[in-house]
Amino acid sequence: MHTVTGLQPQKRAKERVNVFLDGEFAFGLALHQANELNVGQVLSASDVARLREGEEVGKAYEKVLGFLAHRPRSEAEVSMRLVRYGLSKEVAQVVLQRLRTANLIDDVVFAEFWVDNRRSFRPRGRRALRVELRRKGILDEVIEDVLENVDELADARRATSHQASRLRGVPLHERRKKLREFLMRRGFEYEVVSDAIDELVTR
Repeated sequence: MHTVTGLQPQKRAKERVNVFLDGEFAFGLALHQANELNVGQVLSASDVARLREGEEVGKAYEKVLGFLAHRPRSEAEVSMRLVRYGLSKEVAQVVLQRLRTANLIDDVVFAEFWVDNRRSFRPRGRRALRVELRRKGILDEVIEDVLENVDELADARRATSHQASRLRGVPLHERRKKLREFLMRRGFEYEVVSDAIDELVTR
């Protein structure tokens, strides 16, 4: 058993409290957690373990919110980040569940964001998008649902519009070759590549 012998606000973090057990510093807690404690309160070993784990979860959760602030992330990306924080599997799972409950991680939403972003700024074919999403840990069934309505020909047109303007004056055969190589690198299917190039070079 352990007795709470002190609860002191941290000087550099007003929303946090240093907890002293049996006359010695034990750990820090968020203010809302520390409000559950009182000086003189007796804690069991399991109580202390629960508080420590809750603090670890809280810190990891706050750090992950910063990671998510830049752009949506897949659950696999978040899991990898939690591993980098050195968390136990148990703590990581609690953090992931909190994020799911708050709708802060959702692989369907992430996959839709990724595809929309690519289509708007760096168009890719379905083949390339599949590879990218698999690398992000997205399940194949989710990938196929998200890619179902992708208009590859429209995306291929957008991908080559700027490239084609740079190749004006280049002999037709060489221009077609360069555009074909460009689109194939972007993961477009051969038929889509041919149709997009036919439209561009005959304008």
